[in-house]
Amino acid sequence: ITQQVARALLLTPEKTYTRKIKEAILAYRIDTALSKEEILHIYLNQIYLGSGAYGVEAAAQIYFDKRVQDLNLAEAALLAGLPQAPSRYSPFRNFKLAKNRQLYVLNRMAEEGYITPTAAQKAYEKTLLWNPAKEGPTENNYFVEYVKAYVESKYGSEALLTGGLRIYTTLDQNMQQAANMAIKRGTAKWAIRQSKHADTLPQAALISMEVKTGRVRAMVGGTDFDKSQFNRATQARRQPGSAFKPFIYAAALENGMTPATMIVDEPIQFRGATAMQYWAPKNYDNTFEGPTSFRNALVHSRNVPTIKILQQVGADKTIDLARRLGISSPLVKDLSLALGTSGVSPLEMIRAYAAFANNGRMPQPLFIEKIVGSSGKVLEEQHPSFSEAVDPRVAYQMTRIMEAVITDGTAKGISSFGAPAAGKTGTTDQNVDAWFVGYTPELTTCVWIGHDQNISLGRAETGGLAAAPIWLDFMNQTREAYPSSGGFQIPPGIVLLPMDNNTGQPGAAVGGNVTLEAFREDTPPWRQEEPPPTESSDSLL
Repeated sequence: ITQQVARALLLTPEKTYTRKIKEAILAYRIDTALSKEEILHIYLNQIYLGSGAYGVEAAAQIYFDKRVQDLNLAEAALLAGLPQAPSRYSPFRNFKLAKNRQLYVLNRMAEEGYITPTAAQKAYEKTLLWNPAKEGPTENNYFVEYVKAYVESKYGSEALLTGGLRIYTTLDQNMQQAANMAIKRGTAKWAIRQSKHADTLPQAALISMEVKTGRVRAMVGGTDFDKSQFNRATQARRQPGSAFKPFIYAAALENGMTPATMIVDEPIQFRGATAMQYWAPKNYDNTFEGPTSFRNALVHSRNVPTIKILQQVGADKTIDLARRLGISSPLVKDLSLALGTSGVSPLEMIRAYAAFANNGRMPQPLFIEKIVGSSGKVLEEQHPSFSEAVDPRVAYQMTRIMEAVITDGTAKGISSFGAPAAGKTGTTDQNVDAWFVGYTPELTTCVWIGHDQNISLGRAETGGLAAAPIWLDFMNQTREAYPSSGGFQIPPGIVLLPMDNNTGQPGAAVGGNVTLEAFREDTPPWRQEEPPPTESSDSLL
């Protein structure tokens, strides 16, 4: 206990040999200067006991709404069992483990002669009355566990569990509640559409981050933390499907294409490793539209034009752009990249899309504001940081096109949002994964829904149907905190010109198929690109 007092009160929790030496010296000095009772008194008044309680007085009030001198034996024994692992043994989180720990304390007291075995048994059987106002929320668990893992990796498990650290996070409780509610309602609607029982619900994840700061305000890593602590927002690597396409189109814009570039949407075939192997990619609806504008190809998520664009730009340039946007997961270097076949996490996706929302500046996601030691010393502060990932003009061109995804494309079902927003749906083969990554000038939010077992969500369960409505639900709940700022900022070097979306030619007046599209001043707006050959030796094997 003397060492723990020295560690918690007088030292930073850094894991170094120097700290261990200082700790031993301070423990010796404390032991010689204070009595055992005084040391125990200090320990009991500063030790962390979970749920934000530092010291037994605070714990008595938080757990039982009592002063410490008013606790009965059962209550005192439960609190005495918490210091070893306050979160693990929290009665608000795991009542069974808390009771097991309470029984251990009572039995040890009986063995040491402080109470009789009969008193120990009666105390164990006594009903505990909790403070209902303080019963800990469970909707934050995925966020909290993510932060705890970071703190433990940097400062050690002892500092995390018993070091009295105060950790200030970026989480917004109201937004977290909104995220949980949106996930709950979205998966319930899936069950109704698919005529499934609640026991067969898919998993889902949602993560939302401020565009201008990188502060993560809400995170849901699954539908039930008690059943599965695996965080699908940060740990899962799922195929994003068409949600990966914006990276290909952005790379194409960097390399001279424009929203007016025409690509032929037609049947194509690629040779494989042998003469008998072929790959004939199709569009989601099994149709082909012929000559298609660059803009429409992304808005309506056409696979064949996307493959042709990737073939022209090259996988290397596309992967380079994805890396600049914070996609760190392994990516395949073949044409299947156009279909989003490489697994990524929702955390990676919000970081990348936030760069589009922020004129090419990619924010570093922040989960922690600061960490303060038990002595009051600030151990760590985290501040917004950015990297220049994409040309601001390219970022705005992508935003302009992805605004149309919501108003006129694969996410048209959420066009009722009624405020400036852009995004992209994603659906993988056999409807196994459904995604929507959407952003406003203020927030970037990613939603994923799917089964852990990689089975189909069901017929027609696309990103537009299964994921985008969850995004809309969440965003509608958070509007008061993040009111519309009036639209996305147009960077220097961009001109808006009327374009016929069907032909890629100049439009006479805005209306119908003619919309204002964003062009770079240094790129000829009506330049046409020849489509690649419809048959290629590019191998997918």
